[in-house]
Amino acid sequence: MVWTSWLKGFGAYLRLERSLSPHTLEAYLADVGKLEQFLSLAGESKPPEEVQAEDVRRFLQWLNELGLGRSTQARMLSGIKAFFKFLLIEEAISESPVADVEGPRLGRKIPEVLTYGEIQQMLEVIDLSHPLGHRNKAMLETLYACGLRVSELISLRLSDVFEDLGFVRVVGKGDKQRLVPIGEVALRQIALYREHSRRHQQPQKGEEDILFLNRRGRRLSRQMIFHLVREIAARAGIKKVVSPHTFRHSFATHLVEGGADLRAVQEMLGHESILTTEIYTHLDNSYLKEVFLQFHPRKA
Repeated sequence: MVWTSWLKGFGAYLRLERSLSPHTLEAYLADVGKLEQFLSLAGESKPPEEVQAEDVRRFLQWLNELGLGRSTQARMLSGIKAFFKFLLIEEAISESPVADVEGPRLGRKIPEVLTYGEIQQMLEVIDLSHPLGHRNKAMLETLYACGLRVSELISLRLSDVFEDLGFVRVVGKGDKQRLVPIGEVALRQIALYREHSRRHQQPQKGEEDILFLNRRGRRLSRQMIFHLVREIAARAGIKKVVSPHTFRHSFATHLVEGGADLRAVQEMLGHESILTTEIYTHLDNSYLKEVFLQFHPRKA
């Protein structure tokens, strides 16, 4: 049987025999669907009956590469284990391929992820009466809206922001460019920053097109962004170890947990495929924007 048929039966099993809530049932089905999607992207499409433990381990590795947190990975593995338990009951398989697959260990280096509430807390404590308040808020909104690396944020140019299209042009690793959707909330904060602060600054020579500037009219350093993020997190009472990269991991986690397509999230992050370049399918920008608008919690 194909995945769709088995998933239909799995849904009925969860609803009737496990009595799971509609929310948990939907999450389990989505988690198994993402495993199928991963195998397809890897060029290894196979029916559920042929899935091996190594397939699932590579899937978990990919989730980790995307920056998904420990709890998200553990939950997805739980859904997948429940699916293969269902296949055992249906006698579609003789043993579960995931029986010995372990979830993320406590000692394993997995990125810290902020909840959406914690993201809001940090944004709300920024003092907009401070001369640099609008800049700082616009930077954090942009980090979270686009999942940028800190190096990508500090290099962002005025000419890279296409407000009418809802995209920013990002120069990533190896000087590779990509277009990333950006929500109305972040665009509004960028507009406020430009109106209240940026237009009153005198950029240093060569920095005229840089979006986020320091007091001296130059682009900010990586160290300054790290300092600002940690300071704002402390002011918001966040106990986690927060860095600019935390916003990138949170961006990926919140999109995937919301149901976004893994391939679209990978493209927005500017990740090289951890599989092979041959199976890395380019997505058109309209599809990326559709995914962003459907699943990002702070799109408008």
